[in-house]
Amino acid sequence: MVESALISVLNQGMIRGAALDVFETEPLPADHPFYRMANVLLSPHCADHTTGWMELAVKQFVENFERFRNGQPLEYIVDKQAGY
Repeated sequence: MVESALISVLNQGMIRGAALDVFETEPLPADHPFYRMANVLLSPHCADHTTGWMELAVKQFVENFERFRNGQPLEYIVDKQAGY
C-alpha cells in the first residue's frame, strides 16, 4: 500500500473509506493523517492468537450487546480522537 495515494483518494472521495491494520511505519506515528480522517478505521495489527482469545472476544461481545439492549453505556468504544 502506498499511504500517500490512499490518503489522496480518500480526501477526494474517490473511495468512501478504508479499514486498515498494517501501515508503512509501525507503530503508526502519532501525527499521521489517518488519525484525523473520519473515513478511516484503524485497528491494531495483531499476528498472534493466545489461548482462549475467541471465547474472551465472544464474552465481551455478548456483555456489550446486553449493555446495548439495556440502554447502558458500552465498553471498549473506539475513540477516533484518541487514535484508537
